[in-house]
Amino acid sequence: MILCGHEIAYGQKKEIEIPVINSNPIKASIFCGEKEGKTLVITAGVHGCEYVGIEAAQRLKNIINPKELCGNIILVPIVNESGFFSGAKQVVPEDNQNLNRVFPADENGTLSKLIAHAVQTYLYPYADFLIDLHSGDINEELFPLVFFPVAGEQRVNEKALEAAKCLSVPYRVKSTAKNGLYSYAVQQGIPSLLIERGFGGLWSENEVSACIEDIFRIMSYLNIIDKSYDNINQTEISIAVYEETECNGFWYTNKKAGEEIKQGDLLGVFQTANDKRCIFAEFDGVVLYYTTALGVQKGDALIAYGRA
Repeated sequence: MILCGHEIAYGQKKEIEIPVINSNPIKASIFCGEKEGKTLVITAGVHGCEYVGIEAAQRLKNIINPKELCGNIILVPIVNESGFFSGAKQVVPEDNQNLNRVFPADENGTLSKLIAHAVQTYLYPYADFLIDLHSGDINEELFPLVFFPVAGEQRVNEKALEAAKCLSVPYRVKSTAKNGLYSYAVQQGIPSLLIERGFGGLWSENEVSACIEDIFRIMSYLNIIDKSYDNINQTEISIAVYEETECNGFWYTNKKAGEEIKQGDLLGVFQTANDKRCIFAEFDGVVLYYTTALGVQKGDALIAYGRA
């Protein structure tokens, strides 16, 4: 295969740089299998403080053996490199934009748009399937889950759903998003998933190992590797509520990620200098994630919960 002017032969691994207009390139590892097959694109580090996926991707660089593959792997451990090294919460620090909210993008705009444009230009055209690895940021606690699309073409949605069922996370959540790295890929006809594992800007060996296993489960599903896995019991979340702020204020949570809730339960209190809003559960379900920060600003997520 040829990517960004680099030719990668069958059975070869190569480190390359993906150009970003007027900025540092994105580093990628390319694994070209001994035999032909599908191409899996794996991205991590869209948010610089979501470490489980980043560390898992870093380790995969030394674990994946191209000579054992039927197909190709394009691995990008850190999409938002400046956010990672500066410890910036959820944004590209140069423009304070959430990279996962700027798709689709073109060559005009600030750095977030330029990074998104590079992803669209150089990664999407090769992808038969795309996995975007995320974690709970420094202000978030979440329970392991995978978001799968329902806003793409039916055939794309169905392929993504079948792959999601192969993962080891306990919950799979329907997503109607269209403006993120994985969700805009879906709009371009690429089956894609967003995997969430880890939280609080932390990582552990168990979480990283589980994330790596999920990547190999996807590789098995795509027949890129000759290995089988037993399916794990998984609950599909068909309805979810995402509570967000409309202004700056204080957030006092009353629940934990993964905790089962009942209709009418108090989930938390959002308070400003002049007002207080109590948030109650609309139905029985489970808490998917919540914000651990005391201080929140307009547009921040407070808590998300869902039910089957």
